[in-house]
Amino acid sequence: MYQKILVPIDVAHIAEGKTSIEIAMNNLGEGGSILLLYVVQEIPDWAAASLPKGIMDSSIRDAQAALEKVAAEYESATEVEIREGHSYQTILDFAEERQVDLVVIASHQPGLKDYYLGSTAAKVVRHATCSVHVVR
Repeated sequence: MYQKILVPIDVAHIAEGKTSIEIAMNNLGEGGSILLLYVVQEIPDWAAASLPKGIMDSSIRDAQAALEKVAAEYESATEVEIREGHSYQTILDFAEERQVDLVVIASHQPGLKDYYLGSTAAKVVRHATCSVHVVR
């Protein structure tokens, strides 16, 4: 059983996120906690210039509210974190920073080069220093 489990959730795929949380709960040791993380993709400056002012702040607020709503459904989901960055690297950095024992990550709709795992999940599996459970 694991004491600290990270569940990265894409707020566009809440149903898959809930499945990941259920799996995390089944692997959680007594007194353990589940950390929920959403990564907002960094937008290049050239693209950001054409976006409406405040769109990133709005997106972050919406993601925070969505994750807090999900976390409220689960007693063991003790923390919600929103970070900006590249998905896989931010997940890896957060996992190391928080010394998680397990990452439970969904893999969905991969492209041809990442047919068996989505590109983010594949990179997390390859580079994580802790155990990783991939949900398909």
